[in-house]
Amino acid sequence: MNAEEDRNIARLWKINRTIHELVKDRGFEVSEDEIQLDFAGFKSLYAAHGSVDKTKLNFFTNKPNVETDRIFIFFADEKNVSIKTMRKFLGILDEKAILRGIIIYSEKMTPSAKKVISAMSTTYTLEDFEEASLLVNITHHTLVPKHEVLKPEEKKLLLEKYRLKDTQLPRIQLTDPVARYYGLTRGQVVKITRPSETSGRYASYRIAF
Repeated sequence: MNAEEDRNIARLWKINRTIHELVKDRGFEVSEDEIQLDFAGFKSLYAAHGSVDKTKLNFFTNKPNVETDRIFIFFADEKNVSIKTMRKFLGILDEKAILRGIIIYSEKMTPSAKKVISAMSTTYTLEDFEEASLLVNITHHTLVPKHEVLKPEEKKLLLEKYRLKDTQLPRIQLTDPVARYYGLTRGQVVKITRPSETSGRYASYRIAF
């Protein structure tokens, strides 16, 4: 195995770990063994013949005790995702009756492939991530404060407590990297906890738009 192959395997090892952390942080069941899998273990499991078979990295999982709330993670084989790849992705979702899916690609998606995501939004919740964006888990960065997505009832209590309307909360864009990590949808609220020199910690809230 040459150094280039080793670098590619190491890259996919990091991406695989981040996507498992992301899915877990969204409340889905994930094996801690997958997150803690070291490079040697990853290599032995997924790259025994010198390169990673990306189809082996695909996985689906559900939220604890909610079999119907499932998500499928799909690693695209092709560098550039086309309509053909999207059809394959949607075919798997349809076959397994899964309504949420994330497609991970190495270089780019064609404009027509991107359009499929919005065109299918009434049936499926589809997201796309470039591999490069998953090399590091941004929520682990020292400059990124703790984010917690509020449940609908928690949001309701917050607004009642401070006598606020949705429109009065500071905003976080859906395109924000942290918003994308947590899969925020319009109207969801996140609690952001930062360290404070005077009070130890202080919390602020933002609404996704």
